[in-house]
Amino acid sequence: MVTYQPRILPLENGDRLSRSEFERRYQAMSALKKAELIEGRVYMSSPVRISHGQPHAYIVGWLAIYHAATPGTQLADNTTVRLDTDNESQPDVLLRIEGGKSQIDVDGYIQGAPELIVEIAASTASYDLQEKLQVYRRNGVEEYIVWQVSNDVIDWFRLRDGEYVKLQPDSQNVIKSEVFPGLWLAIDSLLQYDLAQVIETLQQGIITREHQDFIAIITM
Repeated sequence: MVTYQPRILPLENGDRLSRSEFERRYQAMSALKKAELIEGRVYMSSPVRISHGQPHAYIVGWLAIYHAATPGTQLADNTTVRLDTDNESQPDVLLRIEGGKSQIDVDGYIQGAPELIVEIAASTASYDLQEKLQVYRRNGVEEYIVWQVSNDVIDWFRLRDGEYVKLQPDSQNVIKSEVFPGLWLAIDSLLQYDLAQVIETLQQGIITREHQDFIAIITM
């Protein structure tokens, strides 16, 4: 007797799905590199242009150096994050504290909100600054960076009392993380793709006493 196996439908942009059905269809599409479920709706990415790939790589490089100097943190690129029953995102880059707000499920996915998420967005019209921002806020992502490439704008949001406020740069136009001490970002240098200066500024943050105290706390 032949057992009928229902066909697994492919994901389509705009599909309204439960998280379990989203995962079932996503796993069946082995060639698909990125898809997200935001407020129960499927978003699928287009082929990646250099205008996205280069800033993405620079953010990864910046955070990789911080991670290397900060035991107790975990850095991930394009990794699925299960936030709630209607939201499963795949952030461009994330940085989390091991043993912090999020954990790794038995099947290897992140469950819960990482402390820092970074997204590369085309402009203010992107859902990174609309629906996704509200999802991250509601689920408790402590810091959220959005680089609007076409507008030459980098926004760094900090969660305070359940709402996102923008962190302000100092007189040198450097923004300093409140969640990850020593994580300093030279905004002007990054927008000019001057990675050497971005790294030099970061290294100044890494050698501070605040950064060393932070390591002592998260590695206890």
